[in-house]
Amino acid sequence: MIRPIVGAKAEVLRLTAKPVTKFDKKLTELARDLVDTLSAQAEPDGVGLAGPQINKSQAIFAALIGRDIRVFVNPKITKKDNPPLTPSEKKKADILEGCLSLLNYYGPVKRNKSITLSFQDIEGQAHTEVFRGLSAQIIEHEVDHLNGVLFVDRILEQKKPLYKIDPKTDKWEEVEL
Repeated sequence: MIRPIVGAKAEVLRLTAKPVTKFDKKLTELARDLVDTLSAQAEPDGVGLAGPQINKSQAIFAALIGRDIRVFVNPKITKKDNPPLTPSEKKKADILEGCLSLLNYYGPVKRNKSITLSFQDIEGQAHTEVFRGLSAQIIEHEVDHLNGVLFVDRILEQKKPLYKIDPKTDKWEEVEL
């Protein structure tokens, strides 16, 4: 089911999401709702969606990794690294970051080039996987959501500019923070 995405002022986005302890039908439905809602996003397209963004304070998110939307439960970044990227990874990693809970705002958030993620799937099976480039950036953004952090918080701490686009005119302007 496609769920409404909460806006940046929603209190749930500032809370630490609760760990998932029951791997049951309700979790499967929540995972399906995240995938359906993420898949339905257009103008802008979405590449990740966390439980809190659909008003569910649970440690789960869906993310577009390569060509597939995958679901991650109870994710923990266990290692961060910044090895040299391949030219195609570098091109994808230099994009402006945005958020489905804060539409039409973008900024150049510095993220790690490589992360190791420990997580569970929706059956509760444990996994550890390394992600690089754009996939690492997406996952870090979604893990931030589970910790009550928005990308604009990263913009502020990194002293980077925030931009707003007018979707009607495609004009960009820098926003004062």
